[in-house]
Amino acid sequence: MYYTDRGIEELEERRGGEEVSLAWLAEQLRVFTDLNPEFETPVDRLATWLARLEDEDDE
Repeated sequence: MYYTDRGIEELEERRGGEEVSLAWLAEQLRVFTDLNPEFETPVDRLATWLARLEDEDDE
């Protein structure tokens, strides 16, 4: 298990039943990056990866 899995597990346990928009997620990533500028590159990479995922409908 990677160290980051703890955060992912906590996110799933605490908020896994919620539905959020991608606009909400984008805003939260902006806020996080503003508060933690040292994570700008990893957040940008995650956002880019999410944006480029193929739609399941296209498969």
